[in-house]
Amino acid sequence: MPEKILSVVMPVYNEKNTILKIIDKVLKLNIVKELIIVDDGSTDGTREILKASALDSRVKVILHERNSGKGAALRTGFKAVTGEIVTVQDADLEYDPNEFIEMIRPIEDGVADVVYGSRLSGGKPQRVHMFWHKMGNTVITFTMNLIFNSTLSDIETCYKMFRRKVIDGIEIRSNDFSVEPELTAKILKDKRLRIYEVPISYYGRSYAEGKKISWKHGFGALWSIFKYRFVN
Repeated sequence: MPEKILSVVMPVYNEKNTILKIIDKVLKLNIVKELIIVDDGSTDGTREILKASALDSRVKVILHERNSGKGAALRTGFKAVTGEIVTVQDADLEYDPNEFIEMIRPIEDGVADVVYGSRLSGGKPQRVHMFWHKMGNTVITFTMNLIFNSTLSDIETCYKMFRRKVIDGIEIRSNDFSVEPELTAKILKDKRLRIYEVPISYYGRSYAEGKKISWKHGFGALWSIFKYRFVN
């Protein structure tokens, strides 16, 4: 049986329709040591579901009293991890936790410290999605690569996996979705880190289906790239 070494941090905000389904999918993986759920002030009944459910012993639920943003939820969750390797799982069903099996291999093989799951490098199922979202991500990723001399294809992906010592060395300042470029900028600034990408599937949802990030967050992402080029 594979060793349980993976800590999964799940920021949650108003995901009552998918929360139990995604918990089940994560816990089916034998490599998962713990699932740390941070409910970021949900008001749709999500936290009531979490409180009322008989959850696996590997699950730890942390409740924020008010909504503070994805960055704030990750900051809380990362402080609670105990596994050797750490990753992030959104509470919707856009990402398939089975991808963790491929993502963890470069770290287990000793060649990587950080692995990104890329939705844009091909080879896996991709829902035909919103053009302007893809263009926004392309611009943000291009800017990041230009400034940090890197070749990432998808910095806005949720699926980022790290050796725990990597995330322990990063102080997250962003409270909102700007946490994605902040994390990437701080990882790229550390030239000692070995960063890899693997292709992942992506089952994106529409706004009618509950998608929260919008084009407006792109401006914050671009500002974060320039900000964290110079700020730790």
